[in-house]
Amino acid sequence: MPSSFRPLLALLTAAILLPAPCSAFNTPLSDEAVREAYFLGQRHDDFMARLLSRYTRFLPPPSTGPHIYAVTFFTPFALLVQHSSRQLNYSAQQAAKDHHADDEIVSISIEILLTQSYGALITRPTSSRSGSPIGYQFRSSSFWRTFELRVFDGDEEITTDDLTGEPTYLCASEGGCRLTGAIIHLKLPATAFSSDTASIDITPPEGDPVAVDFDLSRLR
Repeated sequence: MPSSFRPLLALLTAAILLPAPCSAFNTPLSDEAVREAYFLGQRHDDFMARLLSRYTRFLPPPSTGPHIYAVTFFTPFALLVQHSSRQLNYSAQQAAKDHHADDEIVSISIEILLTQSYGALITRPTSSRSGSPIGYQFRSSSFWRTFELRVFDGDEEITTDDLTGEPTYLCASEGGCRLTGAIIHLKLPATAFSSDTASIDITPPEGDPVAVDFDLSRLR
């Protein structure tokens, strides 16, 4: 082979052997990572709480509209820590059996709070004669469905049909509960993330949209 072609061949070989892009966080989790997540979850202490708090971003209240209060991006490792913390009489061996590397997911949660300008009561249309509100009605407990959500891996949008939500209430001791907000949950395959960054864009029906960024290179 002519010597002039050898450097080119070496470059092509290196390109072929380069590993495929993978997520900045750990996936699939090794046996050691599963075991570590198990023991972290069993600690039930401030260290575990601080660890999981790294996966949540808190946002300031808006001038108007609903308050996008918090966005959580749980990686497979964080989900295992959380799962372990919720189990009783749980062992490292059982944690290893429960874990399925092929089914690892990312779980995104978005907590929404009602505000004075976007509350539990909705003013009905005004009367054409008096200009006064006709009355009020309770906001639907499924109001969260009107929020537009978009998830990005770097600059590439990724979608999912696994989206659920639940309303949140504040209940008084003497009886009666009032709607205070909702929590939206999205689940995506962990393999969908190959960039060092992820963004969650949230557009409420009223008020300004928000974008929350996560540096995945800092998460496990």
